[in-house]
Amino acid sequence: GASLHPARAACAMKHVGLNVAADPLFTMSYTGVTGGLVVCVADDPAMHSSQNEQDSRHYARAAKVPMLEPADSAEALEFARSAFELSEKFDTPVMLRMCTRIAHSQSLCEFGERTAEGKKPYVKNPEKYIMMPAYAKKKHPAVEKRTEAIAAFAEDCPYNRAEISDGAKIGIITSGTCYQYVREVFGDTVSVLKLGLVNPLPEKLIRDFAAKAEELYVIEELDGFIEDHCRKLGIDVCGKKRFTPIGEYSQKSIAAAFGMESESPVSADSPIPVRPPMMCSGCPHRGLFYTLAKNKITVLGDIGCYTLGAQAPLAAVDSTIDMGESVSGLHGLITADPSLAKRAVACIGDSTFVHSGITGLINAVYNRSNVTVLILDNSITGMTGHQQNPCTGLTLQNQPTHALDLEALCRAVGVRRVNKVDPYDIAACEALLKEELEAEEPSVIIVKRPCALLKSVKRLPALCVDPQACRKCRKCMSIGCPAILFDKSSGAHIDNTLCVGCGLCQKLCAFDAIKGVE
Repeated sequence: GASLHPARAACAMKHVGLNVAADPLFTMSYTGVTGGLVVCVADDPAMHSSQNEQDSRHYARAAKVPMLEPADSAEALEFARSAFELSEKFDTPVMLRMCTRIAHSQSLCEFGERTAEGKKPYVKNPEKYIMMPAYAKKKHPAVEKRTEAIAAFAEDCPYNRAEISDGAKIGIITSGTCYQYVREVFGDTVSVLKLGLVNPLPEKLIRDFAAKAEELYVIEELDGFIEDHCRKLGIDVCGKKRFTPIGEYSQKSIAAAFGMESESPVSADSPIPVRPPMMCSGCPHRGLFYTLAKNKITVLGDIGCYTLGAQAPLAAVDSTIDMGESVSGLHGLITADPSLAKRAVACIGDSTFVHSGITGLINAVYNRSNVTVLILDNSITGMTGHQQNPCTGLTLQNQPTHALDLEALCRAVGVRRVNKVDPYDIAACEALLKEELEAEEPSVIIVKRPCALLKSVKRLPALCVDPQACRKCRKCMSIGCPAILFDKSSGAHIDNTLCVGCGLCQKLCAFDAIKGVE
């Protein structure tokens, strides 16, 4: 909308976010832009915090839009600026592809003056922006012509460069972070074709580079995107036969692929202990997942902190696929097997529900599906660092705004049974859960308690274990709280540096061994 006005605009997302944004991306390739439009997407090789390892370069090719891929911080700055210029020059959205390693690394940058485009008036242009068939049919030939023009531009653009080393027999075609690894491993002993514009890819530039190498390799993380292009040109290259399509590369892995020893100065004298992610001490989700696991409820999960409910010892979650899958997935599950309506629920956070859960709930109610949906309202977007959301009453800039009333919203879409419960109250949680699972109509339980890490949440005094009263039954360990430790000889112990005094473990102890510190 900003680009249509016109104004320069950018949006940013992970690779899985691009799946959601694919619909407008493909159509805006047809409409083109008025103000420059840059779509920043971050891929996540090795799935450090993602559901999959998809390669976003395929989206650029399928949508027929150019994509730039920086190899360091300086190029990230340069390419972001250039992306706006390309967008306006070729009348197209431009994608800027990042990856975890580039985003987490640093390099020297030279800053310049910010160039602000002057404001232009909005002009109505139906043939450009109304994509009904009569107009859209005229756009497709223009897109194909534009792709040819950008491909010609790629042949000698400043983002692609051939670095020829005299006497080198090996040529390597690469891009992004892999360029850094190649240079660290081989130095100047190989010739390198560094591609910064990875869609559309050049033809003559690649042919000319290939002709100068006795052995030609393509080193790229994830899919063989550049490799496939080379093979389409009839160029024999070695790519995924030697380099894995799985996970991140490194100096060490690339050196190993060539039978070399890595000279990387980074090493560890001893193995680093694994630190699995877990819900924090006092997390309001813990009591609910304990209740669900105890009652052997099938749980369709969603994207958020509560995904950690899948971890042992709770192991309460059956599926986590994408934002909104919990609600729509539950509808599909009980449509396939209506008997599951009595023992299956959807778990979705407040911010995720606003993002992708509302439409699923509307669909379930409309189709008379007997779903039980648990909205885990922790009053913040916890997973990604405590951002505000439409339920909190504050904007991302912490300005006061309307706070969405989840209860009123659920009633408005047709849910008559809407209840609230405190997840610290395990008995109330269990009673309400059983009651709503027996209901013969859709129901929503809003499980509400603020995230324990919020600055506004007062931390209670830490609890302690009376060693004389502890029977070493391990019941307190069943909730998976990181503040509770266990020793075979002395029994349970509470780390007072982690404990927030939520009292959940006290409710589980049948021997009154967990007490407040006097």
